This record gives sequence, C-alpha cells and structure tokens, in this order.
Amino acid sequence: MRLSMLMSLIRPTGPIIVGISLGFTLSLLSVTWVDESCDSNWTGATAEMLLAQPPGSLKGARKPSSISTGTTDNGNIEGEFEPRIVPYNKPAQQDPPKKVFRARYASTELGIREHLFVAVFTSKTTLGTLAVAINRTLKNHLDGRLIFFTPTRNRKLPHGMFVVAHEEERPVPNMFQSIRYLLEHHIAEYDWFYIAQDDTYTQPQRLKTLVSHLSMDLLLYMGLPGEFIGGETQGKYCHGGPGFLLSRALLLKLQPFLDHCRTDIVSVRPDEWLGRCIIDYTGTSCVDEYEGLNYHSFSSFNLDLLTVENDGFQNAITVHPVTSAELMYRLHKQFSEIELQRTYEEIEKLQSEIKNVSEMAVDGNRSALWPIGIPPPLEPKSRFEVLRWDYFTEEHLFSCVDGAPKCQLIGADRDDVSDVIRVAVEELNKKYNPIVQMSAPRLVNGYRRFDHTRGMEYTLDLQLQAVSESGHQKSIARRVHLVRPLSQLEIIPMPYVTEATRVHVLLPLNSYESQVALRFLDHCSSNLFETGENAVLNLLFIYEPAEAQKVSAGDVFADVKAKVAAIEHRYPSVKVSWISIKTESSGVLRILDIVSRKHPVDTLFLLVTADTILNSEFLNRCRMNAISGRQAFFPIHFQDFDPRVANPDQAPPVSPDLVREAGHFDRNVFEEACFYNSDYMSSRTQMAGDLQENEELLENLDLYDMFVQYSGLHVFRAVEPALRQAYRNQTCDPRLNEDVFHRCLQSTVEARGSRSQLAMLIFEQEQSNST
Repeated sequence: MRLSMLMSLIRPTGPIIVGISLGFTLSLLSVTWVDESCDSNWTGATAEMLLAQPPGSLKGARKPSSISTGTTDNGNIEGEFEPRIVPYNKPAQQDPPKKVFRARYASTELGIREHLFVAVFTSKTTLGTLAVAINRTLKNHLDGRLIFFTPTRNRKLPHGMFVVAHEEERPVPNMFQSIRYLLEHHIAEYDWFYIAQDDTYTQPQRLKTLVSHLSMDLLLYMGLPGEFIGGETQGKYCHGGPGFLLSRALLLKLQPFLDHCRTDIVSVRPDEWLGRCIIDYTGTSCVDEYEGLNYHSFSSFNLDLLTVENDGFQNAITVHPVTSAELMYRLHKQFSEIELQRTYEEIEKLQSEIKNVSEMAVDGNRSALWPIGIPPPLEPKSRFEVLRWDYFTEEHLFSCVDGAPKCQLIGADRDDVSDVIRVAVEELNKKYNPIVQMSAPRLVNGYRRFDHTRGMEYTLDLQLQAVSESGHQKSIARRVHLVRPLSQLEIIPMPYVTEATRVHVLLPLNSYESQVALRFLDHCSSNLFETGENAVLNLLFIYEPAEAQKVSAGDVFADVKAKVAAIEHRYPSVKVSWISIKTESSGVLRILDIVSRKHPVDTLFLLVTADTILNSEFLNRCRMNAISGRQAFFPIHFQDFDPRVANPDQAPPVSPDLVREAGHFDRNVFEEACFYNSDYMSSRTQMAGDLQENEELLENLDLYDMFVQYSGLHVFRAVEPALRQAYRNQTCDPRLNEDVFHRCLQSTVEARGSRSQLAMLIFEQEQSNST
C-alpha cells in the first residue's frame, strides 16, 4: 500500500530527476582534469598575461576557459618569452571623392552623334554669290552643320555663314588643311562628312535620305568614281565637282597617315590626291553604289531646266557645274517641286493601301477613318465633353462671342465660310466631272465645330445648279462633309526669359480712388514687401487743375502719402516713388509718356488699377509672358460678383473659389498690362504719323489698341487665375472715348452677378411684392 503511494508520488517527478542527473553527468565528463604542480613560477602569472608571444610562435592568447601548464610544448618555460613591440601607424587620410563629371546632354554621354556634316570649298570671288546661294538652299534643310573653307581671309563675311580660312592658295595643301580641321574639331560629333565645291547644287532631302540608310561603322568612300591619270594606281577616286561622302570610320583610319600623304603623294588635283591617300593607306576605293543605294549626280555644262526631263536629272542628288547663283535658286525650286509632287503621290498611294487593307477588316470600309491620315473624332466620355455644333448661314452666325443669339458673319468667319463653300464645289466637280458640272452654290444650312484632336469640321447643305454633258440643267441639293485639319504646325522659337527681372508697378490714381489705394497698399505690404519681392511700386497721382491749386491747403492724396511714409518706415529697404501729374485728360497714354521718359528702355512695366491684388505668382507670370521685342501681355482678371447677389442669405466667404457662382473673367477690361519700355516707345514712334493728322488720337486710343495697331508685337491676351479683383461699385469716367466707355459700362453691369443669380433675385422680389 505504501509502496504504491510512493510510486504515485515519484512518477510525475521521475523524468525531471533523471534529466538533471544526466545533465550533471555529461558536464562532468566534458571537463578535462589536468594535474599541475604549484611552484613559485605561478606567482608571475599576472605579468605573464601582459607579455606577447615571440614571433613565429603558434600559440595565441589563451581562451578564458583554458588552464595554463606553465611550460610550452617544447618544454620551455613561458617566462622566457620576450615582448613584441607593435608600432602604431596612423591610418592614411583618404582623399575627398572626386566630383563625377556629367555631360550637358544625354547624347554626349551616350556617344550619340549627328548624322551629317557638310563642308563646301569656296573662293574669294564666289564667296558672296555661289556660297551664299548654297547657304540659303542647303543650311535650313540640314540637321547637321554647314561650313565653308576658303584659301584666303576676307575682311567682310556674309551674314549667317561660318567660314574657315586656311590662308593656303594651293589646292592640295588646302584640301589637307581641311581634312585635318575636320579630324581635329568635328570627328567626334558626326558620322558622315559630305565635301563639295561651291559650284555644286545639292538636294538636301535626298542627301539626308541616303545617309540615313548607311551604317555609321562602314569604311565608305562614295561619290562619282574616276580613273587616275596614268592608270598606275589601283582603284578609283571620287571627283570633287559632284561632291563625295566620307564615313567617320574611314577618316579615323586615315588620320595616322595623313602627314605621310602630304609628303609622299604628288598630285595637282586635290580630289585625286585625297583618293590616292585613301586607297594607299586604307584600301578603300570610290564607289557610287552600295547595297542598292546609289549616289546619282547630273553633269551638264549647258543646263536648260525647261528641257531636262531625263531620269538622271530627276533622281540626281547633286548637279554640277552651276554657273550662277540664279541658276542655283532655280534648281532648288525645281527639285523642291519634284519632291513635293512625289510626296503627294506617296500620300495617295498610302491612302489607297489603307482603303484596300480596311476592306479585309471585320467592319469592312467602316474601319477606315475619314479623312485617311487624320485622327478620329473625339469620343466624349460624358455629356460635359460633347462638342457643340455652331449653326451659320452665308450672312449670319448663330453662336456669337458676346452670347447674343445672332450676329453678322464678318471678318475671318466670313472668309472661312466662303472658302469652305468654294472647296466643296471643287471637290464635287472632281467627283462628277465630266458627266456633270456643278455651279452657282447656295448655302441652305451650315454647321461647324472645332475638334481639338483633328481640326474644324463642317457639314454643309448646298443647293447647286448641275449641268450635264448634253446641256440639261437641274437644281440639286447635296450634303457635304469637310474637315480643315490641324496641319502646318510650327514651333516658334522664343527668346530666353527669366523670373529674376525687376517689375516696375505703375498705379495711376485719381482723387476718388484714394480710399481704394489704401487697401491696395495694405495688400502690397503683405504680398510683396514682407516677402522681399523684386518689384518697385510707382504711384502716379493725377491732379485736376482745380485740385492742383489746393494742394497747399488740402492735398486730396494726403492719406495715401502718409500711408506710403508709414510703409517706408516699417520696411527700410522699400522705396515707393510717386509722380504728381496735372492734366485735364483721362487718357492713359499721356501719363505713360511722362513715366516712360523717366525710366531706362529695358524696364519692365506692370500697369495696374487700385482694385488689383498683386502676388508673387502673378508677377512671375508677368515676367514670363512679356518678352522684349516680341510680346506684350494683357491678363484677364477674375472679377468677383456683388456679394449681395452671389450670397444673398449668407456671409460671403473670406477667400471664395474660382467658380461661376463667385465671379467671372472680365474680358471687357484692358487696364492691367505687362510690357517693356522699349516696346512702348517704338509703338509711340510708329503712332507719330497718325497723331499729326488726328490730335485727339491720344484721347481716343487706349494702351491695348495702341499695341495692336502700332507695335507689331504679339499681343498675348489670356485669363489669369492669380489676378483677382473684389467687387466695387464703380462709376465710369464720361471723359473716356466711346468704345472704352461702352466697355466700362458692360464690365460694370456684368459684375453684378450671373444671369441665373439676377433672375432668381428678380423672381424673389416679384414673389415678395405679390404677397
């Protein structure tokens, strides 16, 4: 009984006891017991631990768990070890990492080169005639560079030409100097080098096409082959008259032997000398055909363009010799016509191929877009993207700029409609001739819309008089669809402009604008002066004669001048200048004449009103959009509606969003403008002739009309979201001319509110009156 109880108690703890016992047993077996004698040598154990082993010893520092025996493996006592001195060497200071050079252009870093370099040999007598003709017919059509080599230095060079003078009259040394110049200055930038004389006409498009199909790694010497005099040299050279092509790889292979050619090869003709050099040291002979690509050249000393119709002339890349600059221009005109006609034929061929291929598609002919080659119409994703069709007749347009339902068809719109009708009749006659002749078109209905993906689309319902071959006449109606595609796109180069230009802000002020001017100065303090904007404020105080006489007694601009003094005291680096002008006229041109004479010609002016709120974003836009000698900028500001109309039942927000319920872009106002003083002065100079005939022109013309009529600049007119004006009930000056006064009234009326807001306000008033 007791044994069973004892077993029941031991059974749960038995595995634990066995495990502990086994662990102690294994740990005792793993310890190595070493008998060591206790002697006096052990007393130096502490010092021994500080001694290093002698060189060559294989024993390192003992592990902490090891026990020293007092002797080495060879029986030597450890106390005999000598210390080893390890000198301290200061680590060498690393040089700062060098800055990695990166090329300015990716093409330079990747080793991408231009295709073609053109060099033309000219002379002092033909530099101003034939060389100029080559420059005009060749330079603008090349993607590479064009230079002229001349044996003598000229004092006066033609404009727009890069001329290199070797000062070497002999032809062969002149050729040697030219090849060495190409190797030293341009061999790393171009793949192909075309060399010709100034009496050679070159068709640029065909030359570029030939080069674009040749590999850049070829050892190719291509031109019109010729036999060497005497026939001793194997191979052929390229005649210099029709021009020839040299590959970059060939010139690089020739470069080490160029000086040997100068001393070893004797020749009178430079093209023959170069051919001997290339054959002797590179083993490359002149060819006029390579893998199906031909170098066609046409030579004739009695060239008559009216009789030349053979294939050799039609396919020629070069024509030699050309005896005059006039003949050069005539050749260029004729070859341009040939290339244009070939382009039209190729377009027609591609269109017919597209039609044939479209018939094999699932949808048949419907899969081909019309017109062929023009992008498809815009597919709207929602109702807001649906393009609007505008209805018109031959006399009226039913979609007017000012929102009127009907207006006269005048100006460019009238010319556009007349041109579309004319083209429609021509296309109908092309289709039905000679069976039927269409004439006397009358527009019944016309629709047009502008699709920004393809251009202007037209749908015309025409009433035509059809005359058959037998003379029968009949009035018929036809619906015609036309597209004026967006073609002839041009990238206009613009000069470099920067946002670092200082802006001179001009603020003309009348006496009734004094209180508004105080608010304008507060905005300038927070938006310009505190941020250190690169702008100068110029106030133009306009006094009427009666106000000018009372300046000593009571200045109407006293509050404004006091505000300016406070601003200058608060911001010591800010200087606000003002000019007092006494005048009876309200014309802005008379005021700007006075200001213009007080500033340099390169000054950038920003004309504003007292309601304008300036900020850095708008000033940067002014700097970028006003370009001296090119462009003047007239921004369209966002005009806030009357808060009593826009928000009749709630307080107006502090900073309302640019939405149609808050305001609109006022296209009737031209009072803000960015322009350079030089452009203003040149416009006033052009205006002087008309001003003598009409002295009231300064009163009747505003700044915008003057720039449009007399400056010759591109007047840029665009909406400006960063330019905003709060609502103010202003009164138009009756002294303004009729057009400006009408625009002022229109702007004042439209600033009240939108049509829906005004209609809702009238409706609520009528409802309240009826109750």
